[in-house]
Amino acid sequence: MADRISKERRSWNMSRIRSRDTSPEMRVRSFLHRHGYRFRLHDKNLPGSPDVVLRKHRTAIFVHGCYWHRHQGCKQGAYFPKDPKQGVEFWRDKFVNNVQRDKKNRMLLEDLGWNVAVIWECQTKNDEMIKEQVDNIFNC
Repeated sequence: MADRISKERRSWNMSRIRSRDTSPEMRVRSFLHRHGYRFRLHDKNLPGSPDVVLRKHRTAIFVHGCYWHRHQGCKQGAYFPKDPKQGVEFWRDKFVNNVQRDKKNRMLLEDLGWNVAVIWECQTKNDEMIKEQVDNIFNC
């Protein structure tokens, strides 16, 4: 099936997808700040440049989009019904590489002695869900 929009418009749409300061990331950061946590953002000196770095707690938090990072068991994740119909091989490779890169970065951070947590996009819909995730991170 052909794409309903032009190649140029599709390219423009895709260029608007951000990798930082996304809505889920901003919700997590806002929650952490309101509850007294102080952090740094996107520390390039750490593997994977984590979205939130809490040095005091030696904790790195990644806020992953369910679709792009293939959240298993999530309706927005690995079995999302709107996977691309064109360039299927490219997108399959992209998703596989994303998951492998995430796993590698997590292992590298853990080897350096960091606690690593992932908060999924679907877990940021409201403050109660974020609180549950933050409690899990610091009660381990």
